Amino acid sequence: MNKWQTSIPERLSYGLSDAADNLVFQMMTMYLLFFYTDVFGLTPNEAAILFVVARAADVFESLIIGVMIDNTHSKWGKSRPFFLWFSFPYVIFAVLTFVTPNFLPHAGKLVWAYVTYLGLGFFYTAVNLPITSILPTMTENEKETTLLGVIRQFFGSSVQIIVATFTIPLVALFGKGDQQKGFLLTIILFGIISLALILNTFFHVRERFSNEEINHQPLSAVWKMLKQNKPWMVISVVIFLYWMTTAIKNQTIIYYFKYVIRQESLVSLANSFTLTALIGVVSIYFVAEHLGKKNTMLTGIGTAFIGQLIITYAAYSENMPVLFFGILVNSIGNGFIIGLVSIMIADTIRYGTAMGIQAEGVLASTDDFGVNLGLGLGGLVTAESLQLTGYVSNKTQSASTISAINLNFALIPLGLYVIMFLILLAYNESKIQAKINEITE
Repeated sequence: MNKWQTSIPERLSYGLSDAADNLVFQMMTMYLLFFYTDVFGLTPNEAAILFVVARAADVFESLIIGVMIDNTHSKWGKSRPFFLWFSFPYVIFAVLTFVTPNFLPHAGKLVWAYVTYLGLGFFYTAVNLPITSILPTMTENEKETTLLGVIRQFFGSSVQIIVATFTIPLVALFGKGDQQKGFLLTIILFGIISLALILNTFFHVRERFSNEEINHQPLSAVWKMLKQNKPWMVISVVIFLYWMTTAIKNQTIIYYFKYVIRQESLVSLANSFTLTALIGVVSIYFVAEHLGKKNTMLTGIGTAFIGQLIITYAAYSENMPVLFFGILVNSIGNGFIIGLVSIMIADTIRYGTAMGIQAEGVLASTDDFGVNLGLGLGGLVTAESLQLTGYVSNKTQSASTISAINLNFALIPLGLYVIMFLILLAYNESKIQAKINEITE
């Protein structure tokens, strides 16, 4: 099938949905641990336990939202109404997460952190998972699916770079030396923009392709299909490893520049080099047509590994020009990886449909599940390593803490890229495409 089935405004609105989520999501992944330890007032151990509890909850939340999508019957479709229903509470909890309730004792502040962060995790899943689940229902054209995935990640990566680069300057601008006020006003700004973009997605995207005869199967039948859907298992593990890598590295970068290099102001400059992720994202549409999606992602992982190798050398030698170059190369590779995730999940959804089970909600939940589990374990690794080595906020750190920061920033991500590459080798793209062709031709 070669007919294009989505309009340009619809494609842009679909892509902007990921931009909306990333305005808040990147604040969580890059700055929330720092906010909790150096601004809010939690110990690294308290933050680590919170992240673990939140991610354990997300294991169930992703599945719950996925089942809710698969069992939703509305005039707007199955995935689309979630943008309308959950956008407001998502933004409200995002703001509350960055409120520092100094009127409460420490125990009260800890409860506040649990309630707000757990709520934010649930509502993030409720507005993010539908972005993935709706994709295979928007078009049956494989090239158009790839294009939509690229547009989505282009906007998502662009906002990721904006948040990474401008959050600290905005905190300084709004707070004027008061980081509690600065973080709060920054998330309010991001939240308002996020709300407008999510609602824009609701009003402009459409669900077109849904097999009513097979899309309401019992969970037992869905579970049986999942166990036979090896491509879904493989890409799920890759997603988890990618986000664990990202969490460990991204949450450590501010500690690296503040305590190892002792130039916190360089954080924004270093993050600006992640702009090159857009090169990888945009290249997918052209490269995947020649190499296939699997080999394109393998190329991305290999490129990210080379960049991380450069980062490792530069981090230990404290060579800033080389470090920035390593971030540049690593980001290009990461652009290939993250840009292909939703596209390859859409293929596993269609693969499941070819087996007689249409369960886009449950299958798409692997994206949010992998993101949340990866971020949780990544946050645990980072926070616990700081706790175990005697980290004290806003003080000169011990040699063991400096070693832990370097390990998280450089060496651990290096090893995870290798594991990611080896796991993806088991992804059988030709088998998937042959099965998909049976239902689209």
